[in-house]
Amino acid sequence: MPSVRPISPTEHRDHLAGLPSASFLQTPGWAKVKSEWRSESLGWFDDAGRQVGAALVLYRQLPKVNRSLAYLPEGPVIDWTGDDLAGWLDPMVRHLRKQGAFAVRIGPPVVTRRWTTAQVKEGIADPGVRLLGQIPPAERTPGGARVVAQLHELGWRHQGVEGGFAAGQPQFVFQVPLRHPDGTQRTEDEVLKGMNQLWRRNIKKAAKEGVEVVRGSREDLPAFHELYVHTAQRDHFTPRPLRYFETMYDALCADDPERLTLWLARHDGDLVASTIAIRVGEHAWYSYGASSTEKREVRGSNAVQWAMIRDAIAAGAAVYDLRGITETLDAEDSHVGLIQFKVGTGGEAVEYAGEWDLPINRPLYKAFQLYLKRRG
Repeated sequence: MPSVRPISPTEHRDHLAGLPSASFLQTPGWAKVKSEWRSESLGWFDDAGRQVGAALVLYRQLPKVNRSLAYLPEGPVIDWTGDDLAGWLDPMVRHLRKQGAFAVRIGPPVVTRRWTTAQVKEGIADPGVRLLGQIPPAERTPGGARVVAQLHELGWRHQGVEGGFAAGQPQFVFQVPLRHPDGTQRTEDEVLKGMNQLWRRNIKKAAKEGVEVVRGSREDLPAFHELYVHTAQRDHFTPRPLRYFETMYDALCADDPERLTLWLARHDGDLVASTIAIRVGEHAWYSYGASSTEKREVRGSNAVQWAMIRDAIAAGAAVYDLRGITETLDAEDSHVGLIQFKVGTGGEAVEYAGEWDLPINRPLYKAFQLYLKRRG
């Protein structure tokens, strides 16, 4: 059974650098982004003293009580393929209990099911289908089923979410595979051919209209943020402050200068779309996006997405991840537009194992759940 102890951010960073990938939410830089949480880097070590796992733990203290929820977003980064998850998780829980955790929340980075673009489109078109889970998946992963079964046996509780969005991380995402099943890289042409006709036409139109997409620098964050606030007002969500993005840029780029990239799409000098992309090893994410209501006809959003996908292919990434979608396929639901936009890329809907809680102090855990319900 591996042992667990705190490690330095440098040890944490070095361990992740030796892996094909890990979630950016498990990098030491993310601790600086979430500065309102107390944070700790943990390492798993085998009998020979070799590091075999890592985690970023974020501690959220309960109001008026000196106890915390220990949260490992999309982690820990351990070997999830075996039959002895207890051997990995038990020493972690023992350590977190000593740190004053009343409960632990994890997000195993393990895929459970996948659906093709065609299946998702058919589901949206079928009035009898309201949820993705009603469609038999193209793939059920044995590894995912094994992890879910073991967590149940070990007393962890799955945090079911209404419609697929949680207070934590999304269980359903949309991804474009950038490699063939044999591991070879897909070409730009192959990825483009996998997109629907509308996406291909919009990418072509943006080029014809003279939309220019460039990588930005930290100095371009205010321009991104202004467009992002405009997008938030139009699409009715609460925007994050500029300071959040400045902190995110500095923290993630301190881990690796290639980790975060700001992209800007301009037409005749006007900023029409802007996005933030993140990459850890072979996994590239579309993280934040903004678009102008004016000049929508020049298709800046498609142009900037295509630039990010091409960049991910050039970097040798295995997957381009458009992040969360809801589970709903109801044509009347306002979230369906987001799914349809992402489905146009020709990728696949992917379900992860989701987030799981282990109550350590049951009365406090119950109080915490009531507190969350009241907050709404």
